[in-house]
Amino acid sequence: MAAQKGKDLLLKVDDGGVFVTVAGLRASRVSFNAETVDVTNAASTSRWRELLAGVGVKAASLSGSGVFLDGASDETMRAAFFNGEIPTFQAVIPDFGVVEGPFQITALEYSGQHDGEAVYEVSLASAGALSFTAA
Repeated sequence: MAAQKGKDLLLKVDDGGVFVTVAGLRASRVSFNAETVDVTNAASTSRWRELLAGVGVKAASLSGSGVFLDGASDETMRAAFFNGEIPTFQAVIPDFGVVEGPFQITALEYSGQHDGEAVYEVSLASAGALSFTAA
C-alpha cells in the first residue's frame, strides 16, 4: 500500500441527512480501543495472563484541530454540543474505509493569538454501535 495524504482523513457530520466535512481541520485523529477482561487464575499456564475474548467494552474517539471558519459545519458542531445532541459522524480513512456512527462532542475549544488566526479543537467519543465500510 502506498503512503496516504493526511488531508484525506476526513471528519464528517450528519447535517440533516447529508454528511458535510467538518470545515477547517488541519489535523484529524481516529482511535479505537477495547477493554480487556482478565481471567488469569492459579491454573493459567506458567502464570501467563489470559484474556476472555469478545466481552470487553469497545470504544472509539475522533479528534481534530484546525482553523475556525464559522461555516455551516461549525454551526452544526456548536449546536450539537450546546444542545447535548449525539449526531452521526463519519471518519473517512483513505484507502481503508469509513467508520460511521453516533458520537458525542466531549470537548470544543476555540483559541487564537493577536497576530494569528482563530483555531479550534474538537474531541468526540463514540456513543453507540459503529459500522465500518471498507474502501
